[in-house]
Amino acid sequence: MSATTTPTAEQVLIPETLLKKRKSQAKEREARAAETEKVKKANKEKRGVIFKRAEKYVKEYRDEEREKIRLARVAKQSGSFYIPAEPKLVFVIRIKGINKIAPKPRKILQLLRLLQINNGVFVRMTKATLEMLKVVEPWIAYGYPNLKTVRELVYKRGYGKVDKQRIALTDNSIIEANLGKYGIVCIEDLIHEIFTVGPNFKQAANFLWPFKLSNPTGGFRPRKFNHYVLGGDLGNREEKINALVRQMN
Repeated sequence: MSATTTPTAEQVLIPETLLKKRKSQAKEREARAAETEKVKKANKEKRGVIFKRAEKYVKEYRDEEREKIRLARVAKQSGSFYIPAEPKLVFVIRIKGINKIAPKPRKILQLLRLLQINNGVFVRMTKATLEMLKVVEPWIAYGYPNLKTVRELVYKRGYGKVDKQRIALTDNSIIEANLGKYGIVCIEDLIHEIFTVGPNFKQAANFLWPFKLSNPTGGFRPRKFNHYVLGGDLGNREEKINALVRQMN
């Protein structure tokens, strides 16, 4: 019986091109693995920084609340009254449509980015913005949001403006890519900048797409287009805006 003529694995010569291809593929795999490891390490460090910042913000909010309570108690003991500082942040919701609207209030609503009914935006309270809000008062409801309201709005209905498109804030990398140059790298930074009306409030508020809210649970009040103090929904409702936002969120 003749010996087999089939060559063994050691006897087969591998083409040079195939060897080069395997070598380059191995090098690419190593580079990808190194890059993945680098990204993982960077993300871990970033998560640590974000966690520390969030802790710092929680402490800051708590200290601020305690300071208010302390000042109110001191004032009560001395027989006087504690008057808190004027609110710097306002949340504005559009209630009324565009029928029979004059050019000036129409333009102000455009400047406030309130183009649709139930749209909401954060606004810094200044003398100029207060005058603007007074002009468009028959079309809006506004008031002073608390931390819980700001956080719930950003987490539940927060969308960013990225290349003129409405993008959901599903990842901190979206915020960092657009607001990182202002020191805002995560959603807690964004909430802190909005709530405290920080130095980069304008950029943070403009990055947020106007909130698209639902009609309130249980509906608006019967005389919707009257002022709030007259049994309607329009105008300044101060801290009562928080209850309305919860109904609409």
